[in-house]
Amino acid sequence: MKREVIVVTAAYGNKQVRELGGQQALLPIIAAAGADGVEIRRELLDEQELGQLSALGADIASKKLIAFYSVPEALFTEDGSLNPRLDQHFAEAEQLNAQLIKYSLGHYRHDFDNSELRSKLADKKVHLVVENDQTEYGRFATLDGFFHACGESRICNGMTFDTGNWLWVGDQPLPAAESLSRYVSYIHVKAAVPHGESWRAIPLDEADNLWRETLALLPSDVPRAIEFPLEGPDLVAVTRHYVDLLREA
Repeated sequence: MKREVIVVTAAYGNKQVRELGGQQALLPIIAAAGADGVEIRRELLDEQELGQLSALGADIASKKLIAFYSVPEALFTEDGSLNPRLDQHFAEAEQLNAQLIKYSLGHYRHDFDNSELRSKLADKKVHLVVENDQTEYGRFATLDGFFHACGESRICNGMTFDTGNWLWVGDQPLPAAESLSRYVSYIHVKAAVPHGESWRAIPLDEADNLWRETLALLPSDVPRAIEFPLEGPDLVAVTRHYVDLLREA
């Protein structure tokens, strides 16, 4: 079975996305590169584009791509309650015909009543996944607690495991992969190098083997996404190169 590879639109860089005409303008590039799908980023949609999600979804389908939807917000707010815009975001995802919607975790509390989230998701067609982000709430200990509580009962549909984000929060990808692998339903492939007091993402061809070693510990049958810089004069060629690489890695 062919491994699914998704292209995250942000991999082209926010500036280049704007210059090309927005995320919809990337669809022909992504389709020509042989990818299976596209991750649409809410933060790269302006108000006009947010009002035309059904048309964007139709265009994605016409290119024979699947859609994932990334929301740049946390599932839990500062007081530990669920994001009040959850229904709005799910409605947007449904307009895109998205298969999944992705959040960061945020201020999850161990005494949270899981039945509230279960009830909220009961009639939703779009799968909810939670990603390890680059904040303190994306640290291993916090996510491990959440997935032990919610993942075992399958309240959410699993984890988006970002192979690089652990470095930003001072954790190591390999132990995290070993511990969280059973919850993973989507992988963001990212390599990074130190940059000042932080890190920066780099193309896989410039990276060491940490991303490969991490992938080897994760499920081989879940979608893998390109979330590292896609740059160069021929965007179709560079995208195709990495689509092929992730499909075989």
